[in-house]
Amino acid sequence: MTTITCIDDLRRLARRKVPRAFFDYAESGSYAEETLHANREDLRRLKLRQRALVDVSQRDLSTTIIGEPAALPLSLAPIGLCGMQHGDGEILACRAAQAAGIPFCLSTLSICSIEDVAAAVSKPFWFQLYVMKDRGVVRALIERAIAAKCSALVLTIDLQVMGQRHADIKNGLSVPPKIRLCNIIDIATKPAWALSILCGKRKTFGNLEGRVPGMENVKSLTSWIAGQFDAALSWKDVDWIRSLWPGKLIIKGVLDVEDARLAAKTGASALVVSNHGGRQLDGAPSSISALPKVADAVGSDIEIMFDGGVRSGQDVMRALALGARSCMIGRAYVYGLGAGGEAGVAKAIDIIRQELDVTMALTGTRSVKEIDRRVIATA
Repeated sequence: MTTITCIDDLRRLARRKVPRAFFDYAESGSYAEETLHANREDLRRLKLRQRALVDVSQRDLSTTIIGEPAALPLSLAPIGLCGMQHGDGEILACRAAQAAGIPFCLSTLSICSIEDVAAAVSKPFWFQLYVMKDRGVVRALIERAIAAKCSALVLTIDLQVMGQRHADIKNGLSVPPKIRLCNIIDIATKPAWALSILCGKRKTFGNLEGRVPGMENVKSLTSWIAGQFDAALSWKDVDWIRSLWPGKLIIKGVLDVEDARLAAKTGASALVVSNHGGRQLDGAPSSISALPKVADAVGSDIEIMFDGGVRSGQDVMRALALGARSCMIGRAYVYGLGAGGEAGVAKAIDIIRQELDVTMALTGTRSVKEIDRRVIATA
C-alpha cells in the first residue's frame, strides 16, 4: 500500500485481484452508462478557487453527520456483495471506517449478515433497507437492525425496479459464482481472492439466507431477490417504516426537488442526493448537477448528504461547496477492499482525507464548516 497514491491506483489493483464478474458488478452502470459517466464528468468540470497568503496552519476536517461526530465529512455507502470483493468484506470495511472515525452502512444485500458485522465490531453502524414485496421480511430486517443497535436506517427509494446492467448479464453474475469454465479459469488466476472467500463466514446473502420460507438453495434465493423489489412502493410506505424504526432515518436516492420536499416532510434526519451510482435510470442527471437545486430547496429543513462519483478529496470539497453536509463513497472504498482488504479500505479513506486536507489549505479554508460556493471558481 506504500506506493498507492490515489483511488485509481486501488482500482487498477482491484481489477487484477478480483474476478471479473464481481469487479464489473461494482464498476458498471445501467444500460449505456450515460449517468454513470456524467457523475464523474460533471464533478471534474467544477473548478476550485485557489487562494494565497491565508493562514491555514490549523485545519479542522471534523464535522457531525446526523448529529454524531465524524472525523471527516464522509461515510461508506451501502454496497451489495461487498463480501464477494474480499472475504468478510463488510466486516473489514466497517472496521476500517470505525478506525477512521466515520460511519459505515451495511447493505440489505450484503454477504455478511447484520449479526455477523455487529459481533465483529465495537461500535454501532448504519443499516440500509430495500423495501421488498414481502413486508414480513422487511419488518424482520428492521427488527434485526434494532436488535443489533444500528444507529441509523438508510432507506433506499430509487430501486422499485432494477435498471439493467449489461455486464452482469454477460458475466452470468451469481452468488456464489457459477461453475463455468471461464469462471474457473478466472478464479484460478486469483488465489488470494479465492482463499479469502473460502475463509469468509458466508458465501451468499447473509441477511436473507435461511430466513425466507421455501428458499432453501442459492439459485432460488437469488431468483426471489430479483423479483422482490416493489414497484408499488410509495411515500405511505415511508410512514409505515417510520412507525417501526425508532431511530434516525436517512432517505437515499433523491434527485428531484419535489421528491426532496416530500422527503423533508417525513421527519427523516437526512436525505442523500443520489442516482444510485448511475446504476438505475440511465439518462438521469448527475448527482452533482442535482445537488444545488435540492440544497437550495430543502437544505434548511433537512440535512443533505451526497453520493455519486466521489473519488477524491477535491470531489468532497466540490459537493460540500454546493450544499452537502457530507459525502458517501461507494466504488472508491470497494476498490480498496478488492485491492487489499481492510488495509485497502483504510488506504482509500486516508487518500481522500489527505486530498481534502491539502485542498482546504490551497483554497484558504480552515474548517469544513467554512466550505461553501465561494470555493468554486467562476468563469
